[in-house]
Amino acid sequence: MTIRLPGAEGGFRTYEPRPEPLALHTGAPFTSRTVFSAAHVVADPFADVHPDSPAAVDWDATLAFRRHLWSHGLGVAEAMDTAQRGMGLDWAGAAELIRRSAAEARAEGGRIACGVGTDQLTAGTLAEVRAAYEEQLAVVEESGAQAILMASRALCAAARGPEDYLEVYGHLLRQAAEPVILHWLGPMFDPALDGYWGSADLDAATETFLEVIAAHPDKVDGIKVSLLDAQREIDLRRRLPDGVRCYTGDDFNYPELIAGDEQGFSHALLGIFDPLGPLAAEAVRVLDTGDTQGFRALLDPTVELSRHLFQAPTRFYKTGVVFLAWLAGHQTHFTMVGGLQSARSLPHFARAYELADTLGLFPDPKLAEERMKTLLALYGVDQ
Repeated sequence: MTIRLPGAEGGFRTYEPRPEPLALHTGAPFTSRTVFSAAHVVADPFADVHPDSPAAVDWDATLAFRRHLWSHGLGVAEAMDTAQRGMGLDWAGAAELIRRSAAEARAEGGRIACGVGTDQLTAGTLAEVRAAYEEQLAVVEESGAQAILMASRALCAAARGPEDYLEVYGHLLRQAAEPVILHWLGPMFDPALDGYWGSADLDAATETFLEVIAAHPDKVDGIKVSLLDAQREIDLRRRLPDGVRCYTGDDFNYPELIAGDEQGFSHALLGIFDPLGPLAAEAVRVLDTGDTQGFRALLDPTVELSRHLFQAPTRFYKTGVVFLAWLAGHQTHFTMVGGLQSARSLPHFARAYELADTLGLFPDPKLAEERMKTLLALYGVDQ
């Protein structure tokens, strides 16, 4: 059986789907790396909503997907940008997501860390930004989850320079009950964060970021870096205080960063580990045995898919993530909060399907093929 797929340059090609999935197994948490998957939310397809409505979430399917990730030994990074924070999911929805997922994590024995931001605000003073962060930090800590201090659009707009970042983050870290993860999200993921840490010069911004950490090393579990610059991440992680981890958020270069070098390695907190979850877990378990070559052999072939999903405009990678979850059978529909399923083209979806199928990511390749053909038919493509 073959499937007719549209190409990015026009025209069609014939693809022969893989007959069997890759054999992947559930397993215990890892021993050599701490690995989080930033998980997506499943929309309620029957809710009468529009793009400006509060998010309507299918809670059963959303929590089932988190159980899927935990079953493979992965941690869940909850209410992050992969969950469409600021792109369809507002703070009220994120707060409910945090509470529900944290309760599920306790019941399942799964690891969870949750995003703390300021998305109650569209703009505000520094005092209002601090108060918004404090409100969200309280929700996360009360849920029993670890906190991830996310980059704030409101802080980026309100800050006059590096000193304002030092003051706001210092204030939050002093009051945090447990060590947190600091999140540096680059403007390719969110253009409103351009100039974060007080400068558009990444070298200057790095110095401010490191100053925040150096002032409170006991309150920083680690940093999550999403700049899509492997060498910058390597240079940064070599300057971290002892005991502060680097969690790569580089969806272009993650195999080499997780594998590391003679001077260290990165842990992981990645959106691409939502669709790659079982395969990524298998690779990390190989790495746990000391087999770096085997780890790279499993994970390196996934980079082409990741780079495709995260191609510019990078912030729309969520659409590809949810599309693959639908093809894989983790949800019954391809609908997203905020209507974001429209953010990528049919040729983009076709290539994502082809790359994921080639990797053996779909537990039921026939189901994935049928769903891909359904989408093609909706666009008027005959088979």
